[in-house]
Amino acid sequence: MASYKLYSLVLLQLLLVLSAFESGNAHSLKIGFYKRTCPSAETVITKTTYQYISRAPTLAASLLRMHFHDCFVRGCDGSVLLNSTTNNQAEKAAIPNLSLTGFNVIDAAKSAVEKICPGVVSCADILALVARDAVALSHGPVWEVPTGRRDGKVSTALEALTNLPPPFANITQLKFAFAAKGLNVKDLVVLSGGHTIGRSFCAAFTNRLYNFTGRGDTDPTLDPSYAAALRKKCKPNDFTTRVEMDPGSFKTFDEDYYTIVAKRRGLFQSDAALLDDLETKTYVKLQASTHGSTFAKDFAQSMVKMGNIGVLTGKAGEIRKHCALVNL
Repeated sequence: MASYKLYSLVLLQLLLVLSAFESGNAHSLKIGFYKRTCPSAETVITKTTYQYISRAPTLAASLLRMHFHDCFVRGCDGSVLLNSTTNNQAEKAAIPNLSLTGFNVIDAAKSAVEKICPGVVSCADILALVARDAVALSHGPVWEVPTGRRDGKVSTALEALTNLPPPFANITQLKFAFAAKGLNVKDLVVLSGGHTIGRSFCAAFTNRLYNFTGRGDTDPTLDPSYAAALRKKCKPNDFTTRVEMDPGSFKTFDEDYYTIVAKRRGLFQSDAALLDDLETKTYVKLQASTHGSTFAKDFAQSMVKMGNIGVLTGKAGEIRKHCALVNL
């Protein structure tokens, strides 16, 4: 047991060192990176994002999630946008990414920008800006996005599986996954607040309802009345029904997420896990009791921090002509 703990500690320290190394280019990002080379880029991206989300508000959650999934695998390099090839299964093909939607929004924004500034704005930057705009259009906070990212050329499904924290993760696993990316415990509980918008397929949480420990039981950390309500919507082996993550306001970016987590009504085990750590529990209780007094500001700060993970800058990577394909 002692040797396992030592191994875990050494592995965590190594991951932190690698994370620090990967994010070393983050200082090259800056506000207004395209001010001279493509001054209207951000305006065009915001306009395109609005055109889609005004018609389909639920896209906002997927676009925010897409940015998160991009940054947690190889850093914020647009690798989640690449298509699979005959010789490679890309991140899109990984189980956690099969439910992602909104790639057409990124493609549309890229096409619009290419018309005015060909070969200038990266897909990685477009994704970061679209995620920000998606939150803002959902009545959430607005923040300035440092830009200057370049696009990666590698995308593999296996890396997505091993780097993305699953919805059934416990608090130890969550803290480990975030620390490996240079994010602290506060970032973990703040970014989890992104679950205030969007829906989830039943399959992501039905184990909590029907067979939590393999004995046909329910997760004891889930509020019984809420579990009963979920069972009416989700039957065992239901792979098509979607459920609101923040019932009643799943299209509005607000602090209600923390209120439902505090009531033991978080949809995922990873939501419930926030009550298993003193720091994350304290933050949940604070936002729930003060109507999200600091959540908007905190979320904006953590999103900028997340957007710095493993970025490619300078001459690294490339500026893709099409977000789903590496340049020839």
